[in-house]
Amino acid sequence: MTRARAYPRAVRIIAITNIKGGVGKTTTAVNLAYLSAAGGWTTLLWDLDAQGGATYALGCDEHEHASARKLVAGKRELPELILASGYPGLDLLPADFSYRNFALHLARRRHPTERLLKMSRSLREIYAALFLDCPAGISLLSESVLRAADAVIVPLVPTPLSVRMLVQLRDFVRREGWNDLTLLPFFSMVDRRRTLHRELIVQARAEFPAMLATEVPYWSEIERMSVRRAPLPACAPTSDAARIYGALWSEIRERLEPSPRPATAARELGRYPASDPDAGLPRGATLNPDTW
Repeated sequence: MTRARAYPRAVRIIAITNIKGGVGKTTTAVNLAYLSAAGGWTTLLWDLDAQGGATYALGCDEHEHASARKLVAGKRELPELILASGYPGLDLLPADFSYRNFALHLARRRHPTERLLKMSRSLREIYAALFLDCPAGISLLSESVLRAADAVIVPLVPTPLSVRMLVQLRDFVRREGWNDLTLLPFFSMVDRRRTLHRELIVQARAEFPAMLATEVPYWSEIERMSVRRAPLPACAPTSDAARIYGALWSEIRERLEPSPRPATAARELGRYPASDPDAGLPRGATLNPDTW
């Protein structure tokens, strides 16, 4: 079953989400949105988390007029709230503390899970990509995000609960019949010195063979991004961490927009693979819930 769309659109809506917090969602959203813009896609990053992590990481401030109630009611339009990030091709819809009640305002509307998709209508002719940095947890907002998105990027820390969450997400998408929703999980905050991490990665890749090959390690260099308040490819473009996010975005973009790109290109980006930090891995096939 294909989800009914409220209108035709060219913009790709890419959500970064996980039920669990502290898995690297915001870091992923900021770096991938920057790389999307740097690669030629006009990009908007919408910080849907009331904590405003993505807004802070881009060196911006929360928007004092970004009321969740007014947005959901249609009294404010998203283009009114857009800020320039300071990076070419990348704009920001900053967070607001009122977003903590986003789900409550959605619940008061007819067809609440379709509201977020309709709200983004005014952006479809402006941007090629809309990234949604989503809060942790399960709510009407997270369901609305899944309904609106073309692709869902899921950072996973190698723990049993994270893998269980991925199974739950896969099963939910199957039950809803959203066969056109592309799920893109990858391992985040990986420490291959830990036996548990190594074992769980092997097990999860056996169960989900189309999982993204790129892994993001648990490095202090990546954690320092919040101190620098800038995307890693912008503030440390030659660093190993920046190359890893470059490899991750290259893999994701290829899944979203297949092209006959040479296989050597991924290795040149400095991928941090599942088996050896110094070796390259082939990309998997397009991830479809029915193939898991």
